[in-house]
Amino acid sequence: MALILSIETATPTCSVALTDNEELIAYRESEIVNSHARVVTVFVQEILSEAVIKLNQVDAVAVSKGPGSYTGLRIGVSTAKGLCYAADKPLIAVNTLQSMAMGMIQRLESTTYNPFLIPMIDARRMEVYAAVYNRNAEQLRDTQADIVEQYTYDQYLKKEKVIFFGNGAAKCKGLISNMNAIFIDDFKPSAAHMRKIALQKLEQNLFEDVAYFEPFYLKDFVAGVPKVKGLK
Repeated sequence: MALILSIETATPTCSVALTDNEELIAYRESEIVNSHARVVTVFVQEILSEAVIKLNQVDAVAVSKGPGSYTGLRIGVSTAKGLCYAADKPLIAVNTLQSMAMGMIQRLESTTYNPFLIPMIDARRMEVYAAVYNRNAEQLRDTQADIVEQYTYDQYLKKEKVIFFGNGAAKCKGLISNMNAIFIDDFKPSAAHMRKIALQKLEQNLFEDVAYFEPFYLKDFVAGVPKVKGLK
């Protein structure tokens, strides 16, 4: 028995899951814009209550570490750290794109073909955070911030079917017309997708330093600077 509380806040979808080994015990999700800070701790309380579990009974807290929304990641990581401090539990960090790939692999269980999997998170303008995996969950290309153009992923499209998914995939849909391109419109990151990776890290004692751990932003946060009258 390995109880893991998982938190996913890297994108507009906020979710929390409680798993026992890889079995999903309880789950909450919200797609309300800018609701993460308001709902994430409520979800944690509801899930623990539903499962009749106290926080000090979980074995670890897992958090989606990014890449993704700067604000969303800060909320998720801060919440996870607070829970770890409160219950003296280890912190597990899961790459958001890797977790998304695991979710897509679950969808493909009844299929026989072997596509490339490219999870994508919107990085604004025509840029996405993306990585490349196969259906065995092996990472074939590291996480990068890609500027989406017509031929950005040609090296994969020339070889095999490519599944694009996540909230950044819509940017590719209008540009890539290759027959091997498959776009999944209804996929969203989920704390439930983190369970296999989190369990493996728990079993291997691959924990983060709760005091010093920071999200994987990939790019520095740049805030807009308001113009001052009289200055150009």
